Amino acid sequence: MNKLKLAQLLEHFFIEDIGERDVTSDSLFGKGTKGGIVFLAKDDGVFCGTDIIEVGFSVMDPTASVEMLVIDGETIQKGQQLAVVHGNTADLLKGERVVLNLIQHMSGIATKTREAVTLLNSNKTKICDTRKTTPGLRMLEKYAVTVGGGYNHRFGLYDAVMIKDNHIAFAGSIKNAVEIVRNQVGHMVKIEVETESKEQVLEAVQANADVIMFDNQSPSSIKELIQHVPTHIITETSGGIKVQDLPNFSETGVDYISLGCLTHSVAALDISVKVKL
Repeated sequence: MNKLKLAQLLEHFFIEDIGERDVTSDSLFGKGTKGGIVFLAKDDGVFCGTDIIEVGFSVMDPTASVEMLVIDGETIQKGQQLAVVHGNTADLLKGERVVLNLIQHMSGIATKTREAVTLLNSNKTKICDTRKTTPGLRMLEKYAVTVGGGYNHRFGLYDAVMIKDNHIAFAGSIKNAVEIVRNQVGHMVKIEVETESKEQVLEAVQANADVIMFDNQSPSSIKELIQHVPTHIITETSGGIKVQDLPNFSETGVDYISLGCLTHSVAALDISVKVKL
């Protein structure tokens, strides 16, 4: 994760929360007042957020010291201590909510991703995310997916071509869309085509797409469609797939399964902050 970009994000988040000042903490504690806090797991899961804690409190208080007791990707249990932070009391209190919100959210994503990877239980097929992320948090959410054992799909509209149904409709055909894009982008940019039928799969193969997505297909349909795709073309499936149904897709032979639920509707992992006496 880019720590310079992370520091900028955290500064923005802190400013949003603190505004002009924290009237409670600034009234109670002077600049010379020191204290400590501890992060505690209140549920079992997968931890993610080391950089959030370390960079976050250094932004609030350059003199703060952070002791991480776990690492990203580590399985944690209810009641476990995760990190201890010492610094200016007012700054600790000002920063704790933003930091806590982020690590709960990221740990929730890592936990859900680990669950998906475990349920799929495939040596070939990989779990990946989508662009269904929270505006402003994409870097953090996609990092959390990798911590949970998943992979990242494209980060935005800028780093890969994905020709979807509406693109095809406007362009007139998959063949036209791929040809036009090939003449516009460099050789380092991959082209993925979203398909919904055997006819579209065959057209995408003829157009020499780099990646073919089977959109909203059942495991049995994928097994049939994938037979028409040469091995040098990467395959992906997405749409309507629930985490609990992943075992049904483990033998389809598809290279990637992309899941929007990893980021857009995940439950936060319960973590709390207590005073370190």
